[in-house]
Amino acid sequence: MKDIIQNLDLTEETDSRLEWLAGFGKDPKGGVSRLLYTKEWVEGQHALKEWMESEGLEAQFDDIGNLFGTLKGKNTNETILTGSHVDTVTNGGRLDGAYGIVAGIIALKYLKKHFGEPLRNIEVVSMAEEEGSRFPYSFWGSKNIVGLAKREDVENISDFEGVPFVEAMKKAGFNFRDESKGPREDLKAFVEVHIEQGKVLETEQIAVGVVNNIVGQRRYTVELTGEANHAGTTPMGYRQDAVYAASHMIHEIISMAKETGDPLVTTVGKFEAYPNIVNVVPGKAIFTIDVRHTEKEAIVSFTEKMTARMEDISKEHEVEMNIDLWMDEDPVPMDQKVVELIEKQCKDNGLNYKLMHSGAGHDSQIFAPHVPTAMLFVPSRKGISHNPAEYTEPKDLAEGVKGLIGALYELGYK
Repeated sequence: MKDIIQNLDLTEETDSRLEWLAGFGKDPKGGVSRLLYTKEWVEGQHALKEWMESEGLEAQFDDIGNLFGTLKGKNTNETILTGSHVDTVTNGGRLDGAYGIVAGIIALKYLKKHFGEPLRNIEVVSMAEEEGSRFPYSFWGSKNIVGLAKREDVENISDFEGVPFVEAMKKAGFNFRDESKGPREDLKAFVEVHIEQGKVLETEQIAVGVVNNIVGQRRYTVELTGEANHAGTTPMGYRQDAVYAASHMIHEIISMAKETGDPLVTTVGKFEAYPNIVNVVPGKAIFTIDVRHTEKEAIVSFTEKMTARMEDISKEHEVEMNIDLWMDEDPVPMDQKVVELIEKQCKDNGLNYKLMHSGAGHDSQIFAPHVPTAMLFVPSRKGISHNPAEYTEPKDLAEGVKGLIGALYELGYK
């Protein structure tokens, strides 16, 4: 096994297949736009089905458009699953999601060639959707696989052009799953390969990350209301300046996060001021806060201290404050046994790797509470993702596929 993996040269095949898949939804502005149930999405999924079949896999769609390619095993009641999502953000990169699908198909191709029939089914999935870029709903693909998605979640939603979700789904040739059947019970493990979308691996010059945790997140929208007034006739001491209060809060929030240290991260990513006129003291400010950490207790502790400090600042500046906590997602640990198995395979096959957490959300966080799950990362240049500049060195893409081959061999053949 070790000699086979180390001697595989997958660089050109992996990179060329990713370039091929990027042709479905190639954006005139650069990058890829392959949104759920669009023409580009349909063409991409059907092209992947043809590729799966050409490699000797049994390929089929489920009701909602997830595509599965199966290498049948002796025990057909147990399945090891890999793969990722086929949809992109608008004007996104060619690797996010797509890499996990391409890596899965190539991995199954080489397992079949060198080891033949596995003990358990090994399956690669091209999931319908993860990004939430076309419709206000995310993880449609993985949530359907594990039985979390509900018809009523999407029956009354539309895209930005007013196209209803249900209409787009049916036009693409799909429909709702039969919720009375429940989720699949044959899945014994899920391994997702993905670009890091950060720059830890690149900075540390490491080819593969073995993910042991996906961070939890809390997101807030903060609205401060002071008093809009004349910029020339209102003395500084008489002002209820909402932007000044907001800037004070933001400084404190970021300073507290830096003092807390890794792995906590905090971001103020959106800011609006009203009336947003050069000669008017701003009477209202709205901004967002994103807080992430690998431990729930740390998120709770930090955000409690953060909001208490913000309350003090609002009083100091004599502005009213409204805080809306609109996302509260717990951290999702990966399965320890699967993580250890992947780590052992990386060691045995001489891969340059490290254990790490994921600072972004992935389909794996949907699977993990239901199926033993772990992830493999490869480096992202400058940490750039959701952008046409998204890039990973072809040699690193190939190393990630090697790591996946080792993991799937261990899970599927032993």
